[in-house]
Amino acid sequence: MARFAVVLFLSLVAAGQTYAASITNTDSAAVVIVLTVGGNKMQLVLDPGASKTFCASGCFITAPDGDRIGLDGGETIDIVKGSAVVK
Repeated sequence: MARFAVVLFLSLVAAGQTYAASITNTDSAAVVIVLTVGGNKMQLVLDPGASKTFCASGCFITAPDGDRIGLDGGETIDIVKGSAVVK
């Protein structure tokens, strides 16, 4: 249920936005990304090969390896061996 709520929230945030960050899990296992928007934290679970669009106007993510990354929206992020690679 919580996963559904996060997906719904992220869908609503991304709806109508053409300038948003996207993330793809290239690993063979699911990963958990902590997304912080306006001081509110939520977990984003990405299955292997899954992609999500989020963060239309600034946010932070905490990658599976613990790195915290600030985003403006518009970045493309790949999860590779548990690390976030921002393009």
